[in-house]
Amino acid sequence: MQSPSKYSIKYYPGEALSYKKEGNFYFFYTAETILEIKISTDRIFRFRYAPDGFFQKDFSYGVNKYFREQLISVNLKELKNVYEIETTQVICQINKQNLSVKLMDKSRNVILEDELGFHWQHYLVKGGKINYCSKKIQPDESFYGMGDKPTEFNIRGKFFENYGQDVYGFQKDQDPLYKNIPFYMGLHSEGKHAYGIFFDNTFRTIFDFGKEQHDVSSFWARGGEMNYYFIYGPKLLNVVEQYALLTGSHELPPLWALGYHQCKWSYFPDTKVKEIAEEFRRRKIPCDVIYLDIDYMDGFRCFTWSPEYFPEPKKLLTELSDIGFKTVVIIDPGIKIDKDYEVWQQGILKDYFCKRADGTLMEGDVWPGKCHFPDFTDPEVREWWASLFEGLVDAGVKGVWNDMNEPAVFEIGTFPEDVRHHYEGNHCSHRKAHNIYGMQMARATYHGLKKFLMPNRPFVITRSGYSGLQRYSSVWTGDNTATWEHLWLANVQCQRLAISGVSFAGSDVGGFIGEPDGELYTRWVQLATFHTFFRTHSAGNDTNFNQEPWSFGSKYEFIVKKFLHLRYQLLPYLYTAFWQHTTYGTPIIRPLAFLEQEDKETMNRMDEFGFGDHLIVCPVLHAGANERTVYLPKGLWYHLWNDHEYKGGKEYSITCPIDRIPVFIKAGAVIPYYPKMQYVGEIEITELTLHVYYTKDSEVLSILYEDAGDNYGYRAGICNEHRFYVSGNPKNLIMSHICEDAKYETSYKNYKVVYHGVPFDCKEVVIDGKILKLNERNFAVGTIKIKVEKLFKRIILR
Repeated sequence: MQSPSKYSIKYYPGEALSYKKEGNFYFFYTAETILEIKISTDRIFRFRYAPDGFFQKDFSYGVNKYFREQLISVNLKELKNVYEIETTQVICQINKQNLSVKLMDKSRNVILEDELGFHWQHYLVKGGKINYCSKKIQPDESFYGMGDKPTEFNIRGKFFENYGQDVYGFQKDQDPLYKNIPFYMGLHSEGKHAYGIFFDNTFRTIFDFGKEQHDVSSFWARGGEMNYYFIYGPKLLNVVEQYALLTGSHELPPLWALGYHQCKWSYFPDTKVKEIAEEFRRRKIPCDVIYLDIDYMDGFRCFTWSPEYFPEPKKLLTELSDIGFKTVVIIDPGIKIDKDYEVWQQGILKDYFCKRADGTLMEGDVWPGKCHFPDFTDPEVREWWASLFEGLVDAGVKGVWNDMNEPAVFEIGTFPEDVRHHYEGNHCSHRKAHNIYGMQMARATYHGLKKFLMPNRPFVITRSGYSGLQRYSSVWTGDNTATWEHLWLANVQCQRLAISGVSFAGSDVGGFIGEPDGELYTRWVQLATFHTFFRTHSAGNDTNFNQEPWSFGSKYEFIVKKFLHLRYQLLPYLYTAFWQHTTYGTPIIRPLAFLEQEDKETMNRMDEFGFGDHLIVCPVLHAGANERTVYLPKGLWYHLWNDHEYKGGKEYSITCPIDRIPVFIKAGAVIPYYPKMQYVGEIEITELTLHVYYTKDSEVLSILYEDAGDNYGYRAGICNEHRFYVSGNPKNLIMSHICEDAKYETSYKNYKVVYHGVPFDCKEVVIDGKILKLNERNFAVGTIKIKVEKLFKRIILR
């Protein structure tokens, strides 16, 4: 009988023998193993283990290079059985027996505690170690996060893998998908304690949230180091914001990118593209962006134009621009092997393509046929790739869509594991680089567009990525299907992506695969109106099926048009929420558990979500539904469509015919509206409407952020931050306005203020001390309307 190999045995740290402190680093030593703890802030701790006493080079694609540790007061003391590190927010105990860790709040309530803690196996076949870490699950603990996983929002009891794949027509619970985001949050103790774990390891990683053992969570990687960040809230939103500080947030996009996008595989030839664009304008359906899929290229060669279908691209894109359309084109990583193709020639000459272990070039079939693939982990290759966008930008391209970058390869799925990568000088196999390949492609694309579009902002969308991808790109959820289940998945996935640091996200509206009917398409548009990335996309090459807003008849066209108008009216509200994300890391979409984490009713809610500071949205997710239940967070809420009042902390049955979905506005909110428009920049904004909702509770803050919408002047302070404070009582409603150091000159001079839900009989309004008597022209169906100068200080409605 053969004895078990030592490489199948799991090993554990021994007894701690000594420790030392170096700056904000703390080292704990056993006979062989080292635990390194770095205190980045009073709430962010990094734990890193060297089982054999030697750390690998400290490098991360995930951590934002602009992240700055804070100088904080830290106490370290040695007790009989533990070492104890204490900041102003967290107490960390390190068990001397085995280096296991317990994290507590200042009252010594457990936040997170090791079960077995760190342990490892030797990975003889492939090299390195399989590194494990297991934690105790608290009895009432819920888990959230992990990027684009297509499953229930609370992931307790689930098991996941991160190793991105091209999954055509993915199904509910299928895993892994396209994105690799090793970040999750735990919430327990009746909602009092929330924390996050960012496992910064780019190898194939596994996460178990109590599937194997109901009271144990664990995460492990088949290579690399056990290197993870603990982030303490205690609020879930605090955790997401701190994770954004650590890994970065989206920069402000061009305002037009928050409009409506129309896409199909494929719009060609050029006459068809122009026909679609002109039809939008003829029907007066708002749209800002039109996409060109792979058929715009010459034989699917990236950075080329088909001489047959697009003989004069610059002329076409200029004509599209003249009627308000921005053009986005697809670019894949596969470069066709063709001795007459200049991009391939450059890659070969400069040795920029990935190679196998024996030194031969990595070769795989994708859309152009046999291809080679750039090594985006090499900074010189990224710089070359960025340079290739000059011609596209010169032709008028405003954005780029990176697809197939998991990386996907026909027949074999992805690159073989023996493919080699530069990895910023830390040469490695594809086992380590796979999960960040798509992110580094998006990074190179972003820098190329940024260089050639300057002073305007770039727009990039990627299918694959790793933590930190948000620094470079937006995302969509991939190749979904035209089913009601996928509408449900789109809702949950976009919520999950938002709390995983990726707020600029959306789905293919109506489904990429298959043919939706008018009802499904309309309900999807209604949901996507409240997603940051809003694009219809479909695979119509084989069936010639059309999925434009007018494709389902006049009834549905009218409703879709209504919601597209609403989207454009809400642009100043959405842009402000995006600025909050960029500035503070706050997710734009906020699940109910992230709004009311101490309310046990929100723990498993996944249909409703917050949109910015003051809206609650609940899509209709079932065919034929004209009514649905909605749970509202505590407080007073107004129905968008009729101003009916609802007290939060309760579930309601809400009527929702096909022309509406439940949308609610928080009492005290100030919601800015643009006038109706066909595209961003179509009209000069001469008046901004402020919808103000009555409150009798404490003062409510609303923010309006403004800048030019498509340059970097805001970084020099050329922007405005308006703060509106609303408070009320049974006899009056007061709105104060503060806008200090406003440097961006808006085209409008006045606000139209529309009051909703005012319960008292109004006779007059006092504007900065001046009394204005109200007359019949100020009243309209439950609202009160006045005009004020944009720099007003205080309005009293009484």
